[in-house]
Amino acid sequence: MRSTRLQKITFITGTDTGVGKTLVAASLLYHLRKTGENALAMKPFSAGDRKDVEILQTLQQSAHVRIEEVNPFHFPDPVSPYAAQRTGGKKITLAQVLDRIQNVQHRCSHLVIEGLGGVMAPLGEGFTVVDLIGQLCCEIIVVAQNSLGTINHTLLTVRALQSCQRNAMTVVLMEKRRGDASSSTNLPILRELLAPICIRKWPFLGAKPKSMRAIKLNYRKTKKVLVQILG
Repeated sequence: MRSTRLQKITFITGTDTGVGKTLVAASLLYHLRKTGENALAMKPFSAGDRKDVEILQTLQQSAHVRIEEVNPFHFPDPVSPYAAQRTGGKKITLAQVLDRIQNVQHRCSHLVIEGLGGVMAPLGEGFTVVDLIGQLCCEIIVVAQNSLGTINHTLLTVRALQSCQRNAMTVVLMEKRRGDASSSTNLPILRELLAPICIRKWPFLGAKPKSMRAIKLNYRKTKKVLVQILG
């Protein structure tokens, strides 16, 4: 079943794990709620600790959404959800995931969803992140690091997403404290190869940018990018 278009969904995925998805998701959630939008965020799958989920939960605590709703599928070991299910004898279906998403989606006007890992990460038997995205009427943000290798990783990610849907997509290139030899050329090359997809640059925000305090303090630096992403 495809999600209704009555509420907007923005799905944030990445070229890999640890590229900055949570920072973008949390900053977008903060921006939407600060500007008066009835926005909520989810991270349907998490593995290991729940620190990323807790960041989103802190930003929307006034909405009284439970952590089990924000993060319905949590696994204590830092492995892929599919591996955790096989080890623990559990089985999660795509229909179950869509049901949990729709339960939160119907309570807001804009739902921000943070994915787990990259788009080909298996979430359950027979479905991956890209399969989940393909069942949602959503806009997509692809987060990538501005470093050597990002052109290949970003092209692979975008091509995989284009195979499942043609909805609006934006690539966010995350700046690092110290760039490498590729940092000055990645942006123009990706803009050339991925046109007409928009490529936006996200500024480096320090060593620990995901705290509530840091997200608020850095808002003046991220607001312009967030407005551009939202179009």
